[in-house]
Amino acid sequence: MVMIILRLPEVKKRSALSRSSIYLRISQKSFPRPISLGGRAVGWPEMEIETLNAARIAGKSDEEICALVADLEAARKSAF
Repeated sequence: MVMIILRLPEVKKRSALSRSSIYLRISQKSFPRPISLGGRAVGWPEMEIETLNAARIAGKSDEEICALVADLEAARKSAF
C-alpha cells in the first residue's frame, strides 16, 4: 500500500481551506492533526484528506465529521 503525504500547500488546495482555517479546525477536532516529517516539517496522509472531503460532500454533520477525524487518527496507530 502506497501512502502519500501531502504538505500544507497541497492540503490547502485540496480542502479549499486557508492555513488558519485548517489549524482552527484541528483545534476543534474537525480536521486531522498533521504528522511530523522531522524538524519543522509536517504533512497529512492523502487518504485522510480525501476521506474528509468525501464526508463533507456527502453532507455529514459537524458531529459526524469529528467522529470521522477521531477514527482516522485512531487508524493511524493501528496501521503499523
